[in-house]
Amino acid sequence: MKIALIGYGKLGKAIEEIAIQRGHEILLRVTKANAETYDLAGCEMAVECSSPETAIQNIRKCLNSGVPVVVGSTGWYAQFSDIKKLTEDNSGSLLYATNFSIGVHLFWEANKSLASLMRKMSDYDVSITEVHHTAKKDAPSGTAITTAEILMEILETKKQWELVSANSVNDKSSLMITALREGDAKGLHEVIYEGAYDRIELIHEAFSREGFARGAVAAAEFLKNKKGVYSMRDVLHHYIN
Repeated sequence: MKIALIGYGKLGKAIEEIAIQRGHEILLRVTKANAETYDLAGCEMAVECSSPETAIQNIRKCLNSGVPVVVGSTGWYAQFSDIKKLTEDNSGSLLYATNFSIGVHLFWEANKSLASLMRKMSDYDVSITEVHHTAKKDAPSGTAITTAEILMEILETKKQWELVSANSVNDKSSLMITALREGDAKGLHEVIYEGAYDRIELIHEAFSREGFARGAVAAAEFLKNKKGVYSMRDVLHHYIN
């Protein structure tokens, strides 16, 4: 495939390396320098991993240009319904992910199973901790929010998630998320069930950006020749079924 990389930071460069290894061509690299003027002509697929501020305009440009787009940027989901409609109106192709890592999606599936076991265990309280590099702009991470949403679908006592801060109140109906920013951390997400006598932890830790890059390329390969809106869960099921 001839791929456009929209967002050419550390992740974009890692995606480029994996894509080339798998026989694809990077036809376009979108950076801050050409973000307002880039042309998608000739591109067969776009991978969008820019920023929450620019994601929507990039997604719209891809869909209006007839280019399938895999979106890794987060922070735009308030407009998801509009983007879904635009995809459908244009007979387009979109795959979105708060995290490209196949391992993270296995982590989420494991969390569904554990939460189902813990839903009646009132002696335990659940919380989430996530750790990322100091340059990460959003907190909590999109992955942590998705994790919280998965847990809240199963754990009836948790009605909303809340970011731990100096002003946070430990309301038992809130699923508390601690967001830490440390050095060049690639990403760690930990779900903790703690009781009076013990604790249970389920952890996913990324060792490098290569896992995210491989997932992004796998998503692009999955989306080729498809129409509609997909998620990384569709990619995961494609691989395990």
